[in-house]
Amino acid sequence: MAKAHKPSPSSKSASRSDAKPMKKRILPPAPPPQRGGVELVDPRVQAQLKLYDEALALFHQQKFAKAKQELEKVMAGPSKELIDRARMHINITEQRMKPTQEQNPKTAEEHYQRGVAMMNIGRWDDARESLNKARKAAPKADHIHYAMAALDCLTGEADSAMANLKVAIELRGENRFHARNDEDFAFLQEDPRFTELLYPEKEGYSG
Repeated sequence: MAKAHKPSPSSKSASRSDAKPMKKRILPPAPPPQRGGVELVDPRVQAQLKLYDEALALFHQQKFAKAKQELEKVMAGPSKELIDRARMHINITEQRMKPTQEQNPKTAEEHYQRGVAMMNIGRWDDARESLNKARKAAPKADHIHYAMAALDCLTGEADSAMANLKVAIELRGENRFHARNDEDFAFLQEDPRFTELLYPEKEGYSG
C-alpha cells in the first residue's frame, strides 16, 4: 500500500502565504501646507497671512501707526497663531509710538527712535528736533539722513529732502532701492531730480 506523501514544512509555509495575501500599506494623508507653523489651506488664513506680511513690512520701515492698523486687521482673521503674533507686534508698536516726554534720549540712536516716533504721530517739529540731534551725534548714519529726507517730504520741503536722500544713498546704496517703494517720498515723484537720483541707469546719472 502506497504511503501518503507528507508535505514538507516549506510547502506548508508556501500554502499559508498563498492563503493570506499581504495587506497593502495605507499611507497617511499628507499634512496641509504650512508656513511658519500656520496652515495655509483656508483661503481666509492666506488672506490673513498676506495682511500680516504687509504689516511686518511697515513695522520694519518703522511706520508704526500704519503697521498697527494692519495688525489690527490680522486680529480679525481665523488663525490663532497669526493673532498671537499680531498681538505681540501691536504691543511693540504701541511702545514705540508712545511720546517719550518721560524719557531723556542721549545717544544718536535714542534721538533717532524718538524722531521716528514723533513722525508717526504727526508731530513734525518734535521729530525734526530729535532727528537733527541724532544727525549731529552720528553724521555718517545713513538711516538718520534717510529719515530726515522722509520728514522733509512729509512737510513739503523738496530741496532739503533731495539733499538728505542723496547723502543717505551715498552712505548706503541700498537706500536708493528702499526709496523707490517708500510712499513717504510720493511728494517727489514728479521731481526730475528724484528720478535721476533713484534711477541713474535711465538718466545716466552718476549720483
